[in-house]
Amino acid sequence: MKSENEMDSLNIQQPAGESEPEKEVRRKKPRPPRAEESKELEARPRHAMQTKKNKKKLAQKKKQQRSARVYGVLMMLTFVFVISISLAVGIIEIGKDMLGINGSQKIVLFNIPEGATTKEIADNLCEDGIIRIPKAFIYFSRLSKADANYVAGNHEISASMAYETLIDELCKNVTDNSDQNAVDIMFPEGINLYEAAMKLQENNICDASKFLYYFNTGNLGYEFESHLPSSSSLKFYRMEGYCFPDTYTFNEESDPADVCRKIYMNFNLKITEEDYARIEELGSTLDEIITLASMIQAEAASPDVMADVSSVFWNRLKYPDQFGGGKLQSDPTTRYVQRVIKQNIELENQQIYDAYDTYVCTGLPAGAICNPGMDAIHAALYPSETNYFYFYANIDTGVTYFAETLEEHEANIAMVEGQQNGGAE
Repeated sequence: MKSENEMDSLNIQQPAGESEPEKEVRRKKPRPPRAEESKELEARPRHAMQTKKNKKKLAQKKKQQRSARVYGVLMMLTFVFVISISLAVGIIEIGKDMLGINGSQKIVLFNIPEGATTKEIADNLCEDGIIRIPKAFIYFSRLSKADANYVAGNHEISASMAYETLIDELCKNVTDNSDQNAVDIMFPEGINLYEAAMKLQENNICDASKFLYYFNTGNLGYEFESHLPSSSSLKFYRMEGYCFPDTYTFNEESDPADVCRKIYMNFNLKITEEDYARIEELGSTLDEIITLASMIQAEAASPDVMADVSSVFWNRLKYPDQFGGGKLQSDPTTRYVQRVIKQNIELENQQIYDAYDTYVCTGLPAGAICNPGMDAIHAALYPSETNYFYFYANIDTGVTYFAETLEEHEANIAMVEGQQNGGAE
């Protein structure tokens, strides 16, 4: 062990007058930094701040790069989406055209000129509204190996046909009339269906009974047929009124269905979209207009008075209380019952007789009583604006007299009878 003297010698002598706490404080007082250390300390905060700014800029740059990448991806996705939609729409439109979807069922006569190319045929089909995309038709035609098989001449087609059906129709042989006897048949305005059938039979075109069967069966795919009533139980001849008066060229011993198709197509071409719009405007139907036109055709002495005759019937229909209680009282309807229906019906049917006789039935008869021409049809669509309820024609002079009242009408009858008996005109 060390002696106390040795221990004392190891003790550090405290300055006089200083206490122990003061001594401790003096020991912990830091020394001032050297010059180089001061510079290093001063530079350290500025370096840290600069590093922080750089990191912030780098983070912002990375953020901008990520935003640019996201924007680029979105733009690319949008572009791909738009292209995909456009392709899808294009494919759908091509598909609709190839399948004839939403195409008109109206049968038209399409002519292929001699030596026409597929492109020329496709362009003509487009111009006629049969197809919408000629290039698609050309491509399909080549795939079908039909380019060399198209037959020059007239073909019956419609826009509702699929490309496959359309090409088949255009590749069918057209009837050659050179080896057959062609006959021109003229159906005058006002001819009835039975008379037309007998005329065909007399000219060796086809059997009258077979013609009447096929013509009244219909359903040949023409547009006007879709406007006809589904129920025709009270009609004698279902398609009376639709054998359009015109001159037709038929071959002897023709198929009755082909004869009917040609007449149907002619009527279909005569009735325009404007006519259908007018029918709708009048709140009427095609069958009612043809029925009314048949009465006008049978009653009017000349085309000049058809619009006035039409106004009489329209006024009687609109104001039934002012005339006959709704009965049109047209003599030709009674004659049709006596001369056509009763002469050709298999079993007596008073209900059909009454449905046609406008002295018995109310309003229009059950169906047309003859086949009207275009003048009578237009008169039915566009009647004159009159207050007439009566008319009376002098069959000798062809003059028709109109009246608003029964008294005026009776005076006109007396005048006409006087003319026919040799009196003053």
